[in-house]
Amino acid sequence: MLVSRRHFFFGSLALPALAAKKPAAKKPAPERPHVLLILVDGLPAWVLGCYGNKEILTPNLDRLAQTGTRFQNHIACTPAPALSRATLLTGRTPIQLGDAENPSAGALLDKVLGDAGYITHAADTGAAGQFLDQQAAGKPFFLTTGYPGLRPPYDGVAQKYRDLYAKTQFETLDLQRTPAANARLGKEMLADTIGNVRQFAAAVSALDADVGALLLKLTQRHLLENTLLVFTSTCGALLGRRGLWDAGDASDPINMYEEAVATPMIWSWSGRVPAQAVRPELVSTYDFVPVICDLLGVDPPSDNLCGRSYALLATGKPFPKKQTWRTTVYGHYQAAEMARGDRYKLVVHSGGSGELYDLREDPGEKANQYENPQFLTVRTTLSQGLSNWKQRYSA
Repeated sequence: MLVSRRHFFFGSLALPALAAKKPAAKKPAPERPHVLLILVDGLPAWVLGCYGNKEILTPNLDRLAQTGTRFQNHIACTPAPALSRATLLTGRTPIQLGDAENPSAGALLDKVLGDAGYITHAADTGAAGQFLDQQAAGKPFFLTTGYPGLRPPYDGVAQKYRDLYAKTQFETLDLQRTPAANARLGKEMLADTIGNVRQFAAAVSALDADVGALLLKLTQRHLLENTLLVFTSTCGALLGRRGLWDAGDASDPINMYEEAVATPMIWSWSGRVPAQAVRPELVSTYDFVPVICDLLGVDPPSDNLCGRSYALLATGKPFPKKQTWRTTVYGHYQAAEMARGDRYKLVVHSGGSGELYDLREDPGEKANQYENPQFLTVRTTLSQGLSNWKQRYSA
């Protein structure tokens, strides 16, 4: 039997302390809160309800977005899970990291916060709950809980989540049932696009329930009011759009499509992060270390970081006079590089070919304007910015 979104929402794990009732007036939270980072691999923003999806059920994440601030344009510097995770947790670009998939990259932020007095811990969602059971309000912690289970095979997903999508055709998602001519990794998933998207959707709904369980645990332990919650993803995935499945490696050459680089970024912190807020500004994975250090009053590592703290955006505060936010972020993955502006996106490949899209007029990135002389000024400006970024942040 199909389950309606409303029935699933109210039948899922509730988040009682987040938004159901207007909280009574309380003293301001201490400057250094607990931090819970929920970091998922391969979850694009476009599959979540709070980012506009109408067919995949994510009630807990949607409600988390309602209680906090959602960043509409959070862009992964690299459309690949391991490298993007390294950038997020070190602030260093893939060029600085040497394109190395270093599993210990997260130790940098752990060390910075550990030196500042935080208990640092990384765990899957099950072990994260056990860790929270051992915490007390007085000692701040930085907990990273990973969720790599969205990649096939989708083992461990309960049948009740599979049943939610048994008959769903995903008619609103613009999926292709056959691989594109340049499909590379994951193209075997397109032998049954709808069936595999059903499996993916079930995994996403199971993840959503896990998030709800963590939030309930924080509530039961009386930790929620002084915990900064951050939900994000290392990179996106195409999942059948454009005849591709994975992220950047899904095609040859590597792609930087929005489905691959646009990732969810949701912040929630009672009394400090505005509720029901949406920020349109461009922010990147390489901004995470600077913003966390800024909010927690910790000196960031002195490693020639290109990122910038968006603490004012996250907390809804105005910028000082004569200070503005950036209009372009940059990306790199092996032989592909990207300059993603607030309207235009430039992708350059090592062989000399390129792509240029007007995201306002062509959000589907279907009309490549790279060779169009009418876009020469745009192309030149973005190319120069990309060149400057690479030169400044290559070491």
